[in-house]
Amino acid sequence: MAAMPVVANADHAPLEGGEDPAFGTVRWRTLFSADRTETHGMVLGVAEFGPDGTLLPHRHAPAEIYYGLAGDGVVTIDGIAHAIAPGVALYIPEEAEHGTVAGPEGLKFLYSFPRDRFSDVDYRFTAP
Repeated sequence: MAAMPVVANADHAPLEGGEDPAFGTVRWRTLFSADRTETHGMVLGVAEFGPDGTLLPHRHAPAEIYYGLAGDGVVTIDGIAHAIAPGVALYIPEEAEHGTVAGPEGLKFLYSFPRDRFSDVDYRFTAP
């Protein structure tokens, strides 16, 4: 049986995160994840940062893609800083250490992993 199309609306997805200081202050909305939607093979969500918000340095096995939607910031990948803003896409290789600092207006970006579920991504944060 063929998979059916699935539609997600970010305005209706719950806002998660922001409580665990190990992650930083980032919050996110999961749009596609096999444990929540009739999808497989890809995870898609929106990360949201307040002014000067952070996602602390970490790594994980799958590669990841960011696509800037609003605001701006800096994503440091293996020690190299990359600007992110609306229309800018970043590919983060598997196991690359990366972290994000939002600009003074905050930041919002789309993220995607080649996994079935968001819970399949094992975040390993760098010790301070």
